[in-house]
Amino acid sequence: MLNISHNRLNQKVDITVYKAGKVFHKRHYKQFNRFLAVFFIIGFIVLFLPWTQTISGRGYLTTLTPDQRPQTIQSPIPGRIEKWFVREGDFVEKGDTILHISEIKNEYFDPKLVERTGQQIKAKEMSVTSYQEKVKALDAQIAALVQERSLKLEQARNKLLQSKLKVQSDSIDLEAAKTNILIAQRQFDRTTQLESEGLKAVTDVEEKRLKLQETQAKLISQENKLLASKNEVLNAQVEITRVQAEYTDKISKAQSDKFTAQSNQFDSEAQVTKLENEFTNYSIRNALYYIRAPQSGFINRAIQGGIGETFKEGDRLVGIMPAKYDMAVETFVEPIDLPLMHIGEKVRIQFDGWPAIVFSGWPNVSYGTFGGEVVAIETFISPNGKYRILLAPDEEDTEWPTDIRVGSGARTMALLEDVPIWFELWRQLNGFPPNYYQPQNSTADAKK
Repeated sequence: MLNISHNRLNQKVDITVYKAGKVFHKRHYKQFNRFLAVFFIIGFIVLFLPWTQTISGRGYLTTLTPDQRPQTIQSPIPGRIEKWFVREGDFVEKGDTILHISEIKNEYFDPKLVERTGQQIKAKEMSVTSYQEKVKALDAQIAALVQERSLKLEQARNKLLQSKLKVQSDSIDLEAAKTNILIAQRQFDRTTQLESEGLKAVTDVEEKRLKLQETQAKLISQENKLLASKNEVLNAQVEITRVQAEYTDKISKAQSDKFTAQSNQFDSEAQVTKLENEFTNYSIRNALYYIRAPQSGFINRAIQGGIGETFKEGDRLVGIMPAKYDMAVETFVEPIDLPLMHIGEKVRIQFDGWPAIVFSGWPNVSYGTFGGEVVAIETFISPNGKYRILLAPDEEDTEWPTDIRVGSGARTMALLEDVPIWFELWRQLNGFPPNYYQPQNSTADAKK
């Protein structure tokens, strides 16, 4: 109450006569002072006791490798649910059938689609064989034409040579005829002169004239033969050119037919390859009508339920939890504490649902915590503004409980440097981070 009165209560009332007033005796003051002194000394000593700096985090249980984590099974094709072969909670082996689906796209409705595609492949393969035989026949035809052209050209060249030799023979005969006509002309002139002198008869002159005329006629005939022979040489040359042009055209046409057949062959082979691709795709698609377990595990939940329900490709159908997995803890730390975390750091873990007494500064006296070891540190910040760290069981510590399940919560304490309690209190009051340090093995590796 307010001290507004000038009357002193202790001056008017003697409180020492009461039992409660005995606490104000000098003897009690001494005991209280001794208690404060002992408490101060003990507190001062405690300030120099070692305290382990820790980094606290909150996470949950997961698996050590991605293939051991809970997953969902998707369908790579759209379809409609026809039949379920499992129930939620069932255990399935790898390859066991989970459900059967049917097709909803009209281009795959034909139940004999794979068989008919195989028939198309056989028909196209026979077409390829036919084109191959046609190419072989055209090759044989081209070879025959080339050989026939060679023989025809050889025949035409022989005829040309004969014509040239005949021209030479006719030229010689022409020269002989010219010589004969000169002789006949001289004989006729001589006989005419002798007849004018009266030494020859007129009949002799007429005989020489007739012979001269016959010789002139032979000369003209021989000139005609020579011209005919030269014409035969030209005809032989023209024949050679004609034979070359004729067989070039025939061979070119055969080669054109051959290339056309080869083009059709290659086109048919491409169609065969395309059909084989479609045949393989259809066969694989038929196998996808039965959704099978990718690994052994337990069916957690049927995401798509009922019979006749349709879904799109990539939609989740059912969730499965692998049967065999290695437990790990996924925890998160603040960015300011990330430089203090290293691969191989020891961490204490408290699992949700397991009673524990935790002394963050004295991990040795904690109860109900289990050892962990840092195996992975994320290099990019998570959506929650913290960095993700993966912890594996510490092989040198107590084994983790066998009844813990993936997804349950966990609290983690990363054990750092040992410092006095007074230093830790001073750090906490000032809001400083824990001491930055490097592990000894990392320092040694850096020096090397």
